[in-house]
Amino acid sequence: MFIKEITFECYKNTQYAAVEKAINNYFDMLRYNGQILGREFPIAMFEGWFVSSLVCPEENSLNEIFNSPQVKQALQGLTEAGLLSPKIKNTAEDLNSMCCAEKFQPSWQLLYTTFLDTCSPLRCGESLAPIPLYRTPEAISNGDRKAVLKWQEEWINCDELQMNGSAVSSAALKEIGEIGSKLFYRGTNLCQRIEEITKVPTYYYLYRVAGNSLIAEQERKCPACGGDWKLAAPLFDIFDFKCEPCKLLSNISWDFKK
Repeated sequence: MFIKEITFECYKNTQYAAVEKAINNYFDMLRYNGQILGREFPIAMFEGWFVSSLVCPEENSLNEIFNSPQVKQALQGLTEAGLLSPKIKNTAEDLNSMCCAEKFQPSWQLLYTTFLDTCSPLRCGESLAPIPLYRTPEAISNGDRKAVLKWQEEWINCDELQMNGSAVSSAALKEIGEIGSKLFYRGTNLCQRIEEITKVPTYYYLYRVAGNSLIAEQERKCPACGGDWKLAAPLFDIFDFKCEPCKLLSNISWDFKK
């Protein structure tokens, strides 16, 4: 991931409220297209210009060739608010972030995230490295990639609730770990759409915790088709199960994993 400094200069007298709205809308549209990461973007105000720091998946993430229709419209909004086109400066590589996948069309890929992640939830099946969402050859829904990020936000929220032992942890666990949940329905539909536009088999991860014993966990069947899906060896020390017909991944309960 790469840290960038972005500067907005005023070319005419304008109102602070209009500038604030235009810049924040531009950042939102970049985020919903996967071109910047995170959810909070502090903006420093100077006399006649504004500066912010962003984290991008790649060094060229803000190249206009990746802009969605929404990003293009947001750029027009900057002009209408009295701002010149943003000036972008590469600051440095972010040492605390994951590197992007080397392949944007691997042999297989998966939708996977955790409560610690800010990177793309679309992961390379060969390395588990994130694939920038704007690298899909078409928009995933409604012109950009917002639907995937909203799914990720909800998944992370559920993961945080169950990790913290919240009063609603059982409901949160159901959402991220059961095939009948609304989050599963949304996520698998997104997987189907991503597979359709990328032509890459796309799997969905089912979180697993609790259970009765290690033996019982090892003997678990695919919850969708009832078939055998235990792998001979774990993938990335995370996934112990993989059902190719159903395109599902899971783990032996974290309560019993060594």
